[in-house]
Order: sequence, then structure tokens, then C-alpha cells
Amino acid sequence: MRRRFRSDRGQVAIEYIGFVPILLFVALCGIQLGWVAYVHEQADTAARTAARVEARKGSGGAAAGVAAVREGIGATVVVTKNADAVTAVATIPINSIIPGLTFDGPAKATAVMPNDDPKGPRP
Repeated sequence: MRRRFRSDRGQVAIEYIGFVPILLFVALCGIQLGWVAYVHEQADTAARTAARVEARKGSGGAAAGVAAVREGIGATVVVTKNADAVTAVATIPINSIIPGLTFDGPAKATAVMPNDDPKGPRP
């Protein structure tokens, strides 16, 4: 009389195949979180550089802010100034790495520096 034993061979492979998509999704979420943090840091760098250059030299702050961040990231910098202060606002769009995930808005950073322009008006 032959006995038939039920084999568990292949069970681990099936469990692994079911768990791989979850691991990939968690990894992509971690990468996306890192990208969001990176873009916010780049916006902060662009705003600070633009405000500093505009305050010290009197012009060229927006171009310096864009040049201070990674090329191709899509940074835009707007600089406004008065007799007392220079304000720079940097905006960078946040791209999605995870398909179907969208963000409400771009990364924005604002920097304010005292106006040190030697040719500018003094209070």
C-alpha cells in the first residue's frame, strides 16, 4: 500500500510572489519621500542664494537662485525688494515617482535678507 503525502513544496515561492509587490511599493514610497525632501531643500537653497545675491549686488538674484540648484529641476525664482529688505520666493514642481500619486502643489521657499545694495536707497 502506497501512502501519499501532501507536499508543501512551492509554498514559499507563492508567498514570495505575493509579497514582492508590497516590498516594491514600500521602497517606492521611501524614494518618493526622499525626493520630496530633496526638492524642498533645493527650493530653500535657491531662495536663500537669490536673496543673498540680490541684497549684495543689487541685481542678478533670480538667475543666481536658479543656477544654485540642479539643472533641469524646473526652478523658478521671483525676487522683490524695497529699501529695507530683499525677498526671494523659489518654486519647484514635485514630480511623482509612484504612478497615480499626485501632489497638491509645488515646493515653495521664501528667504528674506536685509538690503545691502551699496547703490540702492538707504532709509
